[in-house]
Amino acid sequence: MGGTPEAETGAAVTAEGLGVRGSHGWAFCGADIAAGSGALIAIEGPSGSGRTSLLLTLTGRMRPTEGHGVVGGLRVPQQMARIRRISALAHVPGVIELDPVLTVAEHLRERALLRRRFADSPRGLLRPRRERTAASRAGIDAALTAAGLGLDTLPKGPRTAVRDLERMEALRLSIALALIARPRLLAVDDADLKLSDAERERAWALLREIAEGGTTVLAVCSQAPADAVVVRTARKSPAEDSRQADADDSDAPAAHKTGHKTGHKAEHKTGHDENEKGAADALAETRRA
Repeated sequence: MGGTPEAETGAAVTAEGLGVRGSHGWAFCGADIAAGSGALIAIEGPSGSGRTSLLLTLTGRMRPTEGHGVVGGLRVPQQMARIRRISALAHVPGVIELDPVLTVAEHLRERALLRRRFADSPRGLLRPRRERTAASRAGIDAALTAAGLGLDTLPKGPRTAVRDLERMEALRLSIALALIARPRLLAVDDADLKLSDAERERAWALLREIAEGGTTVLAVCSQAPADAVVVRTARKSPAEDSRQADADDSDAPAAHKTGHKTGHKAEHKTGHDENEKGAADALAETRRA
């Protein structure tokens, strides 16, 4: 494996008290982060604790309900559109996923075309077609190298369908597709999902090498490596969410307070279910955006 494709300096990430709340409760809350450029950041926590929502917030794709932050010198939530332009997602279920019926080559070609269409400057679009094609090919090759994905090692080479890829190969392809955009911040959801112990070590080694190459890496996981900057999410208990709701209602009219509290008690019968719903609400809003 080599370094990452040529990119600007990785984005430093800081946050204080970040939280996202949906109609069924908090997706996550109270997130604090301090990570420099080129850091390996791990969002660790159980499923349903808002890990993906936090990842989407830090990449400018989900607006926080509370708190603030800075990503690559850009403010959260004031400059979310600009944060989206310096970050790239690698496989976030429900937001960006591999199409199982497409081949590896088709995925790469499609992503390169999108890159050329939306990222090239007007001057770049005026370059001869041969130069643009060569530059696109070089970008794909650099991304594949950085992701450690050799097309000749796949069952049918670049014509291999995604459904025929092993989990680790699919992860490498998702990362390569994201790196084509030469992001300052690479975000990977479920980085260690369904991986054996040996595969998990290889996955973290890959993400660590990308970070060492200068691109800041943000990865959701169930268990973070010791050398990562770790941000932990946890499901909120009904009591904690109830206290927050009461605080939110402290300045509300009396009629509103009474109605909200009654609904709130029924709404939070089980803490785990409501965290799942809160995260799902937030993610649904992201898909509609």
